[in-house]
Amino acid sequence: MMVPAALLLLGALTAVVAPRLLARADWPDREPVVALWVWQCVVAAVLLCCALSMTLSAAAAWQAVRGHVFAPAPHAVVEAYAFGATGPWAATTAVALALGGVWTAAMLVREVLRARVRRRQNGAELLFRAPQLPGEEPDGHRLVVLEGERPDAWWLPGAAPRLVVTTAALRRLKGRQLDAVLAHEEGHAQARHDWLLHCSAALAGGFPQVPVFAAFRHEMHRLVELAADDMASRRFGRLTTALALVELNEDRGVFGPCPTPQAHLPLRVNRLLTPPDRLSAARRLRLTAAAALVPVVPVLVTFVPALRTLG
Repeated sequence: MMVPAALLLLGALTAVVAPRLLARADWPDREPVVALWVWQCVVAAVLLCCALSMTLSAAAAWQAVRGHVFAPAPHAVVEAYAFGATGPWAATTAVALALGGVWTAAMLVREVLRARVRRRQNGAELLFRAPQLPGEEPDGHRLVVLEGERPDAWWLPGAAPRLVVTTAALRRLKGRQLDAVLAHEEGHAQARHDWLLHCSAALAGGFPQVPVFAAFRHEMHRLVELAADDMASRRFGRLTTALALVELNEDRGVFGPCPTPQAHLPLRVNRLLTPPDRLSAARRLRLTAAAALVPVVPVLVTFVPALRTLG
């Protein structure tokens, strides 16, 4: 039975080729929302290849699994998969892929739990630094102002997400720059970028030797910021958004000659000041549709023997 092997080969090919094609393309920075969708489809296709290969390998190795997987299928369909020709590798492949799936789920749960702990700690610190006044409703305000000498602003996710701004940021941000910062952080919250970051971190942390997952995490961190910048710039202008980024980060040395962990900020500012031409609506639609078809390919490969028999 060659279908499980074909699925693994397809997954490996997707994991190698797709990131290289995206790295060479010139449109991801111009259309970060589309690029986020494409990356999700690529990773979903890789994971789907592994899951389908595991299912068919388990069906080949154990009759009980085969009976459940192919219960509604005609006998001719079961014969088309040639389960009787499998060797001892089927059970080994199924167990290895199942362990990989369990490890992936464990890494995702760990990442979510860590994020929840961080959120609770940040919430407790925020309540300590900005205690509620008598008669004030809990979580009644989306904007919280903290005393601070460093200009900063961040979004605190949760059941009632809030934007936290320091007094130094209020002194720095002029005109509609504060509104642009708020729109940027609201863009993260509305698109649930935190879940994208959790999933990418779980995969990259659980499988550090798999380059596609490391690239997935790197691109998620970069593209979510570009997407949020675009949302803010559409509402309050690119110049206003760029100036807000500069005012918030000027004292951190990110615009200096030495590289810093936030070296991407000058690139984001330059992108806002010299906006690239957007793709046409037709091309964006084609890219979105083509990406949606990527996870469909493993499903089609899985059903090739059945479709040939029934056809």
